[in-house]
Amino acid sequence: MMGGRRREPIDLLLYKGKKNLTKQEIEERQAQEVKAPSDKVKHPNYLPKDLRKEFKKISDELMRIGIMTNLDVDALARFLYARKMYLQLTAELLDTPPTIHRRRELRDPEGAVIGVDEWTDSNETYSELLLMQDKLFKQCRQSASDLGLTISSRCRLVIPKDKGSDGPSEMEKQGFGDV
Repeated sequence: MMGGRRREPIDLLLYKGKKNLTKQEIEERQAQEVKAPSDKVKHPNYLPKDLRKEFKKISDELMRIGIMTNLDVDALARFLYARKMYLQLTAELLDTPPTIHRRRELRDPEGAVIGVDEWTDSNETYSELLLMQDKLFKQCRQSASDLGLTISSRCRLVIPKDKGSDGPSEMEKQGFGDV
């Protein structure tokens, strides 16, 4: 399809109530749509044992709302692993000071201490941890969005916005604008 809107799944169209389709049209559309099976949703073997319970919990919820398939198993595992690393790194970051207090003794030519020079320097370890945390956060946010784990990503799955639709919706036209 060139230049037009993406074809929406029939279940989404029925949910939105924007099309009046016959039972035959609905059945034809459902037969044409590609649906990945969700009969083998199980944690991958490489997923650490401590993340398997969380995998089961999230995958069960996603399957319950009908958006988890066998093809999403690795994506969920990567999300859980990135989140685990993000949380570990965040804990380490909280224990790392952003600055380091430095001190240097000033000596005369004979080696006697004649003063102390003190200053605060940025902590390079803190800066490196902060960069790694930011990268992991972005990985978590993107994979959570891809999996439908965020409010906004679920809203896009259920209530997509029409780009040129400034006028009232079908419900508003029918007098249900305040619902």
